[in-house]
Formats: sequence, C-alpha cells, structure tokens
Amino acid sequence: MSAMHVVVMGVAGCGKSAVGRRMAAQLGLPLIEGDDFHPPRNIHKMEQGVPLTDRDRAGWLQALGAKLAQHPAGAVLTCSALKRAYRDTLRAAVPELRFVHLAITPAESLRRVAGRDGHFYPPSLVASQFEALQDPAEEPGVLALDATASLEELALKAVQWLKAEFNNA
Repeated sequence: MSAMHVVVMGVAGCGKSAVGRRMAAQLGLPLIEGDDFHPPRNIHKMEQGVPLTDRDRAGWLQALGAKLAQHPAGAVLTCSALKRAYRDTLRAAVPELRFVHLAITPAESLRRVAGRDGHFYPPSLVASQFEALQDPAEEPGVLALDATASLEELALKAVQWLKAEFNNA
C-alpha cells in the first residue's frame, strides 16, 4: 500500500476532529489538527467574529501542506479546506492526497458550534463557512459523507474507502 494522506474537511461543527482522531487511530497514522497551526492573528480574528480571508488562510494552508509532506508514510489532517484553491494548495504539497468531506446543513452546523465549550470559533461565523464552501463532490479523490451519522460509522466508512483507494493506487 502506498503512503496514505487524507484531509478530513468540512465546515465548522461537522466533526472533523472527532472523526479524524478515530481514523488516525484505526489507520495507525499521525493526526495533524489543522486548528493548531493557525497563527495567533487568525485565531484573534475568529474570536472577534471576523471571517478569515483567502490571504489569512494562505500561510496556514502552506504550513499544513508542509506538515503533511513531513509524514512520508501518511497522515490524517483536519482542515476546513472550504475552497477548491485551498484543496489544490494541499494537493500540491502531497501527491495522491484524498479528502473526506463531512457534509452538514447550516442549521446542524450552527447547533453544534453553539453547543461547543471552550472553542475559539463563534457561532456567528458559521454562515461565512457555507458562503465560502465550494462543494468538492466532483473532484477526484473525494468521499462525501453525511456528517449526521455516528462518529464511528463515519470513521469506518472513511477508512474502508481509503484502504480501497490506496490498495488500488
């Protein structure tokens, strides 16, 4: 099997971190939590309810791509990856990169984000995520899953898909 690099993507509250942790454990790969790589300026903007711009995200995406590339045997990255250009930045860093899109409705995203304790991302920014989201369904190497399924089911489906993808690569 070739190196397995995957991004668990989607809007705020879709379950990226929870599903990513489960996938990484099942695959025996390191987990890279994308939020950990935001510069303080980005975190401050989000805490203030200011959506990030493409420019704000550029350095962050470059750092995430570099971090993925530092794991030649593979890794699981959690990252919103909302726009095609963002996904292409990550693809440029790691050939054969796959994406698992945890799709969710705006209402469910808002409900989940509003219920989180101690997270810097406010519910007021949820709408901006959906405005920025460019559905990756037609792109190669993307699996879309309904994020309202259980975390265990989501991780299992994603891992099964990845194993099939990379065994055939």
